[in-house]
Amino acid sequence: MSNPYISIVIPVYNEAGNLYPLYDRLIATLDALNKSYEVIFTNDGSRDCSYAILKDLYQRRPKQIRIIDFNGNFGQHMAIMAGFAVSRGDVVITLDADLQNPPEEIAKLLAAFEAGSDCVGGVRAERQDNWFRRYASRLNNWIRFILTNIKMTDQGCMLRAYSRRVVDLMVASNESSVYIPALAYSFAIQPTEVLVAHSARESGVSKYSLYKLLRLNFDIMTGFSLIPLQMFTMIGMCVSLFSGVLVVVLLVRRFMIGPEVGGVFTLFAIMYFLIGIVLMSLGIVGEYIGRIYQDGRKRPPYVIRETIESSD
Repeated sequence: MSNPYISIVIPVYNEAGNLYPLYDRLIATLDALNKSYEVIFTNDGSRDCSYAILKDLYQRRPKQIRIIDFNGNFGQHMAIMAGFAVSRGDVVITLDADLQNPPEEIAKLLAAFEAGSDCVGGVRAERQDNWFRRYASRLNNWIRFILTNIKMTDQGCMLRAYSRRVVDLMVASNESSVYIPALAYSFAIQPTEVLVAHSARESGVSKYSLYKLLRLNFDIMTGFSLIPLQMFTMIGMCVSLFSGVLVVVLLVRRFMIGPEVGGVFTLFAIMYFLIGIVLMSLGIVGEYIGRIYQDGRKRPPYVIRETIESSD
């Protein structure tokens, strides 16, 4: 049996209310394209009945649906990487299960891919998220570009298409923590972006808390740039130079005017500021050391409990 032209990779975590509507719309969209395809669902340790629903969907299309069941919750990006590892399509498309990115927009990604792009990113035209997520996303985009020089208009949109070559390179990287859109960008030769629709979530809640969003940004920062380390090195040099000048000024003042009586609270403020810089820089260094520690343990980034697919 020849490999399909399209592979759709969908991470699933507690999305029981969205899976049946997603299946109906996705299959209708893919059938209309008149191209061979496979759909790979990765159950990322769901605690609701998502896995049971996925097995029911598999019975409907056993030749085209494949299921990976994780032994726990390993995160969205690890669920996608597991799907990448078993995918067979010439073009691999990632799609969230929450229906905020309509499956009907897949045709736009395919058109850009077939026009010659090897990495196609979706840009949500009219985001249906709250104001905090919209402006936080803009800030993240700006910080990411400054630190990594990776230019993506919408890093939070997971409706994206990748060539077989880019996917194989991402799988071969074997990193313990990874941000897929940025990693794909670093391997792509001709990346591009297309506008896609965005819908409000109809069922369930977002799986990304503020803490997880911060962790994701740390992964981007430490995984693709050394600028934070270099920045704090330069700050340390400047602070050391300023401190040396201040010591000389205070010594000259002591001999010429006398010992200083006031200004104690100002010195405390300066001291706390410098301590804050030191603690922040230690935290940045710790992030890099933590990544080295995780990679050094050689533990698998995810554990698969069961795989359901046709023997063909």
